[in-house]
Amino acid sequence: MKVWLDGKIVEGSEAKISVLDHGLLYGDGVFEGLRILNRRVFRLDDHLRRLTVSAKAIGLTLPRPLEEIGSIVLQTARAFDQHEAYIRLLITRGEGPLGVDPTTCREPRIICIVDHLSMFPQEKMEHGIDMLTSSLRRPSADVLDPHVKSLNYLNNVLAKQEARLRGVDDALLLNQSGMIAEASGANIFTVLQGVLSTPPSHDGALEGITRDSVLQCAAELGIPAREATLSRYDLFKADEVFLTGTGARMVPVASLDGQPLGGQQRGPLTAQLSTALASYSQMNGIPF
Repeated sequence: MKVWLDGKIVEGSEAKISVLDHGLLYGDGVFEGLRILNRRVFRLDDHLRRLTVSAKAIGLTLPRPLEEIGSIVLQTARAFDQHEAYIRLLITRGEGPLGVDPTTCREPRIICIVDHLSMFPQEKMEHGIDMLTSSLRRPSADVLDPHVKSLNYLNNVLAKQEARLRGVDDALLLNQSGMIAEASGANIFTVLQGVLSTPPSHDGALEGITRDSVLQCAAELGIPAREATLSRYDLFKADEVFLTGTGARMVPVASLDGQPLGGQQRGPLTAQLSTALASYSQMNGIPF
């Protein structure tokens, strides 16, 4: 692991922040998860643009120009020196006295972590993961806007914990209306009669970079694709179901709540899109 912190790149064991950092104390900050594929940072500019909007949404001023933050990401990736890896870029509110008042923090802090990440075992990546419907609900946008990738991920953490404690791989989160939002840390897609569907952001889904990439690949392949409100019933009747995310990439879903789904193995359209995504990634990465 390599970490950029306070102007230096250090080993993970040497990276230390103050216990008074409001990112730690109150989840006050924003982040992006990025992928290194074939020594290229995938869609770096798009991640930085989303980071900027997330920061604006919580009234957080980026401590450096966006070009410098991008350079920090590439420097840290270069120091890790691996063909494939995961990047976690964080902007915290910075250090301040106890209390939730963000105006007491002196200066936002940049942290960039590069390490390996495997969301699911390789066998699951090929043959599909098992999911349950979480008893938790995704907060509505007037409570916590899903567009903002904030450090407040407790809803996702508790959903994942529920899934793991009940012996499955991941959790399906529904919104306040009982419609599908996303998985604990990934977007969800269905395939039915050759048509690709994924929940829209107003149903509680993050507008994921990998999600967008899959939709672009579908357009290039001539595969009909749409954003549509989906229910659990739509998963049960689908021919294929899969998740997408920076960490997960593309993984089929084999079952939900103990019932088999069409994604019991990597289906033909899932496989086709996975191959297309790999090629797309090669053309949309910044080398370091």
